[in-house]
Amino acid sequence: MDIKRAGTILSAAAFLALAGCQKQDDSVIRVGEYASLTGKEAAFGQSCHKGTLLAIEELNAGGGLLGKKLELRTEDDASTQGQPATIVKKLISRDKVIAVLGEATSSRSLEAAPICQSDRIPMISPAATNPAVTAVGPYVFRVCFIDPFQGAVMAKFAKNRLGLHKVAVLTSVSSAYSVGLAKYFKERFTADGGEIPVEQKYSEGDKDFNAQLTAIKASGADGIFVPGYYTEAALVCIQARNLGLPVPIFGGDGWEAPELIQIGGTAVEGCYYSTHFSPENTAPVVKGFVDKFRARFNGETPDGMAALGYDSAAMLADAVKRAGTTEPAALRDALAATRGYRGVTGSITMDPDRNATKAAVIITVKDGHFKFVESVAP
Repeated sequence: MDIKRAGTILSAAAFLALAGCQKQDDSVIRVGEYASLTGKEAAFGQSCHKGTLLAIEELNAGGGLLGKKLELRTEDDASTQGQPATIVKKLISRDKVIAVLGEATSSRSLEAAPICQSDRIPMISPAATNPAVTAVGPYVFRVCFIDPFQGAVMAKFAKNRLGLHKVAVLTSVSSAYSVGLAKYFKERFTADGGEIPVEQKYSEGDKDFNAQLTAIKASGADGIFVPGYYTEAALVCIQARNLGLPVPIFGGDGWEAPELIQIGGTAVEGCYYSTHFSPENTAPVVKGFVDKFRARFNGETPDGMAALGYDSAAMLADAVKRAGTTEPAALRDALAATRGYRGVTGSITMDPDRNATKAAVIITVKDGHFKFVESVAP
């Protein structure tokens, strides 16, 4: 089943649920999902959704949970601010979901989290790394690491592995993810003796970075940190190389998408980014997931977003089993008590702030492909 077909079936299910004020079917357990299936960050949403869908299908094939099958109610927020709030209100009040999975981006997760917290419905973000997301309240969780860790990882990598001393930072001021990750990178890099000679800014959707890159070139920086998303990152790399900037360019997990290479081409060769997962990992749990994903989605290799989507649904199921109920408070407590859950992105333990303590992975682009470089423990 492809994304379009899945969306059609889910939309039809939603329509039938509304028709004639039909009574909700209590023979199933409904799980909500909101994702950027279209729009600027569609690569994130589509990958997360595929991983989530695979987990739900596996659970149902194994008999479901608490004697009931799972029904995934998926909504597209079109990568647009304003949509997550509307969608999550509908999932909770109309669809009566037991929990909400999403979103991949921090800004849109921050929009929906207060609604889940207010209605006391657990929300699990697969990939929102800004610390403010779970700070919304005790019903908000994530299966990914957070930006203070990711920023420190890339600062140490820049200094120790790449040997950089003066790193320019190019930040998207309209993205909570970008602003936060830039902050933590700068703090750690300067604490370790590095220098930030210049910080330039842009907004989501910008396409021309020549002015910012010209200022970076004049600063004498020996590297550029771009804590943004894959579309802008690819364009930055192209324009930097066109300006004669041969220095290393690197970023965070917002770079994680095939579109980085599709857009950037040879300009992203030798670039690096941090992420949550590598399909090259030979651990049995990872190899099994990669094989199942490829079989389900026509040979496609899963990326970190797909793996996080899978883990978000699987960790929710694990909590339901341990709670023995879908009652919100008990489910929240079971999620908070998650210790050493063996996910495909690593061992997941919830810290007191409901953040996942886990390792990061460094990826590079080599010969037009994503290649594993190293794993960095917390």
